[in-house]
Amino acid sequence: MFKKTLLVASIAGMAILGSQATAWAGSHSEDESFEFPGAFSGNVSLGSEYRFRGVTQSDKEPTIQGGFDWGHDSGVYLGTWASNVEFNDAHIEMDFYGGFTNEVGALSYDVGAIYYWYPGASDRFNFNFVEGYVGLGYDLDFAALSIGAAYSPEFFGQTGNAVYTNAGVGVPLPGDFSLDAGVGYQVVEQATNIVDWSVGVSKSFMGFDFSLSYVDTDQTAVGSEATVVFAVSRSF
Repeated sequence: MFKKTLLVASIAGMAILGSQATAWAGSHSEDESFEFPGAFSGNVSLGSEYRFRGVTQSDKEPTIQGGFDWGHDSGVYLGTWASNVEFNDAHIEMDFYGGFTNEVGALSYDVGAIYYWYPGASDRFNFNFVEGYVGLGYDLDFAALSIGAAYSPEFFGQTGNAVYTNAGVGVPLPGDFSLDAGVGYQVVEQATNIVDWSVGVSKSFMGFDFSLSYVDTDQTAVGSEATVVFAVSRSF
């Protein structure tokens, strides 16, 4: 759910900027080569189900997900992330996001915006929406605390203003295991408000990240009931 990760446009812009900058560098010295600022990374994962804020997005079916990110030393970042989904006539979700993150001692913060796009879905469903978000984190060494909030002026399905607040904690365990727990509260102007929570364990092994999480909500509708989600992912 958090995790939640503009790439096509940014790559096009990078190509233009890269060619311009290379030409500029060449005019100064043939020995100098242009290096694009920042660093690129990617991730891919397989999961037993895709849950977003406690509610299934894949009709309880397995998922394949992945994303690409670019980050600059200044804290500016851009990224994109995609997953299969299954509701109405939507089968793919693509997210495009950008923001700024930094650390001040043990305190970290993150401010940005994300656009959720469901290509191929009928416009009459009004699935696409945008959110602005802010997050704070604090590292206590023995545990990492986090709080966050997201706001959408027109939420999924054109259901009006929406605010999502969440809090989480991560505790490192022996053997390179980690215990993670979180709770969130979604308030939507023209839809049912929902509370979600999760608790799980994760472990890194041979370059892969494995996680097993219990996810539930305060709703009883199909797709929002308690479940266990398993996922394996790799970053590169």
